[in-house]
Amino acid sequence: MGFLRFGVISTAALALLGTLGFGAYEYGESPASQLFGATLVSGPADRHVVALTFDDGPNPPYTNGILAVLERERVHATFFVVGRAVAAYPAVVRREVRDGDAIGNHTWDHGHLLVLDASQIQRSLELTNDAIVRAAGTHTTLMRPPFGARDWFVLAQARRLGYTPVMWSVPLAGDWENPPPGVIAARILRYVRNGSIIVLHDGNQGILCDRAEPHLCDRSGSVAATRMIVEALKGRGYRFVTIPELIRLHA
Repeated sequence: MGFLRFGVISTAALALLGTLGFGAYEYGESPASQLFGATLVSGPADRHVVALTFDDGPNPPYTNGILAVLERERVHATFFVVGRAVAAYPAVVRREVRDGDAIGNHTWDHGHLLVLDASQIQRSLELTNDAIVRAAGTHTTLMRPPFGARDWFVLAQARRLGYTPVMWSVPLAGDWENPPPGVIAARILRYVRNGSIIVLHDGNQGILCDRAEPHLCDRSGSVAATRMIVEALKGRGYRFVTIPELIRLHA
């Protein structure tokens, strides 16, 4: 009987430790967590501004569609680009820069940085920066880790190269799962506050979509949702800023 009781207690203790460990991991990896070091999560709470950001591109024609919306609405955004896609579609990145949008580094192939060593992390960021410079003649000091995955080691490599890690404050809308545009917009709009950083996706982990199954890269919902979000937030009196502008407002 004592052995049975010990077994039950041991199993319960292991389950509790597992739950606590998972909870600690979830806390550490949540976008707002500063456990692993400082990251930019949002702008000043006393300024009626919002930063619209896009991950995983460039991805024509969908990135072009988003750019058309931004141009028509006369707002700017920040694009966290994947290096291999930049190398494949440099004209899209040139257009982003020409339009006044900001560029951030989202690594070469959207790899999970937590499983890479220092040289691999640095090479992924450096290759992407080189591709951005070749495409648009501009250098970025912004980076966003794929999947938001980071720890002390990952952030240290980014900072060693002079990058400011940028996360987000509005929960992800799951636009990569292709819900209706109105659903994407509603998921975003309910959480927007002063200084919010919003994430949408104009690509799929930097996949070269003219060489993949069309459904993998269809971001037409994100294009339509961008228009809805911009119109709604303009109606609330928000001003759209890029991440560099948001950083300056913090200073």
